[in-house]
Amino acid sequence: MPMSANEITRLVTEALPGAEIELRDLAGDDDHWAARVVAPQFAGKSRVQQHKMVYDALGGRMGGVLHALQLTTAAPN
Repeated sequence: MPMSANEITRLVTEALPGAEIELRDLAGDDDHWAARVVAPQFAGKSRVQQHKMVYDALGGRMGGVLHALQLTTAAPN
């Protein structure tokens, strides 16, 4: 079963309180997403570390119920 925007948002905000998340369904199938995540926890972290934090928040669902995630991350200005 695909992963809804609400579920992705819930998981990420639980792991990264205060995160701002914008999601776009790339294929209209709830399976291929583009996400922009801005979180205070990203301050001082490399892009790789930021992406790992998001993937960790998704709890191993990448490649399973969540097939593809095009990810952009940033710390707030």
